[in-house]
Amino acid sequence: MLLKVHVVPNAGKAKVARVDYGTLEVRVDERPERGRANKRLLEILADYFGVPKSKVTLVAGARSRDKIVLVAS
Repeated sequence: MLLKVHVVPNAGKAKVARVDYGTLEVRVDERPERGRANKRLLEILADYFGVPKSKVTLVAGARSRDKIVLVAS
């Protein structure tokens, strides 16, 4: 499943909110430095969907707040 994700880095608490069909807003409790926020994003999404971290891949947007993420089942 491909998802559009809008990331809010350096949030006080990690949270996932559905914006509309196929789009999520994820608040990440890490700073956007050296890929920390991207790594934490993948961990949060793996937990949200109940899949191993290895099944969640960042497809596009590594340096942007708007990303495309692949969640394999």
